[in-house]
Amino acid sequence: MKVRTLLKFVLAAGALSVATLGAAESYKTEYRMSLVLGPAFPWGKGGQIWAELVKERTQGRINIKLYPGVSLIQGDQTREFSALRQGVIDMAVGSTINWSPQVKQLNLFSMPFLMPDYAAIDALTQGPVGKQIFTTLDKAGVVPLAWGENGYRELSNSKRAVRTPADLKGMKIRVVGSPLFLDTFTALGANPTQMSWADAQPAFASGAVDGQENPLSIFTAAKLHNVSQKHVTMWGYVADPLIFVVNKDIWASWTPADQAIVRQAALDAGKQEIALARKGLVEADQPLLKEIAALGVTVTQLNAAERDAFVKATRPVYDKWKNTVGVDLVKAAEASIAARKK
Repeated sequence: MKVRTLLKFVLAAGALSVATLGAAESYKTEYRMSLVLGPAFPWGKGGQIWAELVKERTQGRINIKLYPGVSLIQGDQTREFSALRQGVIDMAVGSTINWSPQVKQLNLFSMPFLMPDYAAIDALTQGPVGKQIFTTLDKAGVVPLAWGENGYRELSNSKRAVRTPADLKGMKIRVVGSPLFLDTFTALGANPTQMSWADAQPAFASGAVDGQENPLSIFTAAKLHNVSQKHVTMWGYVADPLIFVVNKDIWASWTPADQAIVRQAALDAGKQEIALARKGLVEADQPLLKEIAALGVTVTQLNAAERDAFVKATRPVYDKWKNTVGVDLVKAAEASIAARKK
């Protein structure tokens, strides 16, 4: 009996070793993570944290290399989702804005003045709307794991302090490649111009473009005050949640245990990344605004009436895009925000 028992143990151990070896052989030596921004920014730092946690927790079975500047697709941000689905990219921390041309429901987060505060963002991403978006992304061909955040997109320009829609009239503003952003800035009387981030910065320096809209963490890290961006308006018109995702074939090639590790690492990295994106803005004294003002930048904070003028000016755009995003999804988002804990 002892000999048989020992033989069974040896055979079982051998089978386990073969299975483990087979799993290891199906793994790539390196996985490619696409990012728009590198680790100098909260966005890229979130990707770096994710990669490091995965490597540590899988004991090196899954090694991830970061490709910032969406370099795997020659810098074309709007192609990232398609490339991810096709397997050109293995995994990504991607923008809801950049992926909205392929997944129309992601335009929800770019509806002007939908989310009035951080509690509103959390009510969407961490609630039933977030789950619904993840189901949509799964059906679209990727595996969504966690939420991150690029932040509220505040307005900057080289011309003047902007307090009213009239102040934007005729101003040339760089926007991302989204028809919704074109509609929004056109409604405000500006001249929206689509261009990549790489092209935008020299355009600011030369005066070919007057302004832009981006989270303040990007304003400071990219040193936009050095390229004539001397006025910032805090208007909180849209925020840009990020999503940690993996290509479906890559996901299927990993063992269930490693899938669980990658998912939890994404959740942990997402929480850290969101904290980084909000740093300096959620504190009572908003130290990031003081830091920006110290650079010689005029920071304009709108009062309720001033902000409402922008809301009214963009309401036709909001109503138009409800149908594209999905009326039921927009209603669910509005209900979640109304019920949020501030």
